Amino acid sequence: MTVSTNKPLLKSLSGEVQSRPPFWLMRQAGRYLPEYREARANAGSFLDLCYNPELAEEVTLQPLRRYGMDAAILFADILLIPHALGQPLAYKEGEGPVLDPIRAATELGRLDVTDIHKTLDPVYETVARLSQSIPKDCTLIGFAGAPWTVATYMVEGRGSKDYAKIKHWAYSDPVGFDVLMDILVEATTAYLLKQVAAGAEVIQIFDTWAGVLPDNEFKKWSIEPTRRIVEGLRSQYPELPVIGFPKGVGGNIIDYVRETGVTAVSLDTGTPLDWAAREVQSLVPVQGNLDPMLLVSGGVAMEDRIRQIIDTFVKNPFIFNLGHGIVPQTPPENVARLAEIVRGD
Repeated sequence: MTVSTNKPLLKSLSGEVQSRPPFWLMRQAGRYLPEYREARANAGSFLDLCYNPELAEEVTLQPLRRYGMDAAILFADILLIPHALGQPLAYKEGEGPVLDPIRAATELGRLDVTDIHKTLDPVYETVARLSQSIPKDCTLIGFAGAPWTVATYMVEGRGSKDYAKIKHWAYSDPVGFDVLMDILVEATTAYLLKQVAAGAEVIQIFDTWAGVLPDNEFKKWSIEPTRRIVEGLRSQYPELPVIGFPKGVGGNIIDYVRETGVTAVSLDTGTPLDWAAREVQSLVPVQGNLDPMLLVSGGVAMEDRIRQIIDTFVKNPFIFNLGHGIVPQTPPENVARLAEIVRGD
């Protein structure tokens, strides 16, 4: 890969302070946009959309046309890895993802680790298409879920409130659970390397459920797998920027930054601004962290918080983003207003 430092997002990731922060938004391609809903209807199922390079490219580009973000993030899903490993996956209206759960080491034989790329080839084609079609000053972000977060869905079989089943397995049979984590580290690294080879310039690793882990398990099942993935990526692409997003981990984010080797870290909505500027931004560039629900409500409260976030972080390398993904009920005009404020229009 060739890293171009002429792009605003890459400048921030390389440590440069800019007069206005680059911005993109997690889930910026999605159901809040009418043009996305149309493309989704044409695709059929959500998985069909993820595996259709032409439509996946189109929905990735849609928010760029409207709002001029500084980055495009590949349209895909963190659960494509278990699907490529052979775990049945469906997205049900009103329920979200539903998988045929794996809850013991004796069931890991159901996973086919021989060739995930056969299933995931359309994703790499989408990346290759986007590398040619995004604006020249826009950065292309590839991504994957962190092993712990992906494992929660694989074991629970769906979203969870208490993570009882995965914790039971992890605590009662840590050796067997480590086998699953090893599978996911290897598959995720291979998946991300292919994304970079196809044209991704930055990788983001989403550890959405890292915050449910206590300290010692957080180090074992969030920090260490992420460190291994980053190491695997850098073995082939030493200059590759990697953004980590360990959501909900509080002060443990310091150890995450120091031990994983990530280039930058994304801050969730609950992270105090002044603390993050002092303790985290002194270590790496930070990204974040507007509450997605403020983007729904809009108005003065949203505008004031956007300005407060920018004022807090802009003196050091910073990327403006949300503290989690855009929700479907977000009014598109509020996203337009956010873009105007960040750009200083």
